[in-house]
Amino acid sequence: MDLRKLKTLIDLVSESNVSELEITGAEGKVRIVKAGAAPAQVQPMTAAPALAAPPAAVAAVPVVAAEPVVDHHAVKSPMVGTFYRSASPGAKAFVEVGSVVREGETICIIEAMKILNEIEADKSGTVTKILSENGQAVEYGQPLFIIE
Repeated sequence: MDLRKLKTLIDLVSESNVSELEITGAEGKVRIVKAGAAPAQVQPMTAAPALAAPPAAVAAVPVVAAEPVVDHHAVKSPMVGTFYRSASPGAKAFVEVGSVVREGETICIIEAMKILNEIEADKSGTVTKILSENGQAVEYGQPLFIIE
């Protein structure tokens, strides 16, 4: 099958509500399977012989091992405002990636209507990601930090 036709089919599947598409032609079979939010997967299939096993055995889809479950917790913005990682422009940031925080400890400041609001960790743990940049506008409910 022509590579351009294959690319067009992949795009059609990824942009539609179709989760699986199988096409049989003179050149062979092609099966496109959309897995969740990931881009469509292409699985070329060889032509089945006349006395083949049942279709369920022939069209087996490989299983990808799942990642181990880790307890991620997002600290979210309680208001709309401007995110600051430190108390003043030249000061040290409240937390860095790898910092261990306790519940109730100040981790950032959000300025709203010229009022500086200290935002506290709502869970104890280690900061693994900082999701906002210093001076960036944040929305209500926007994740700011990931604590594990």
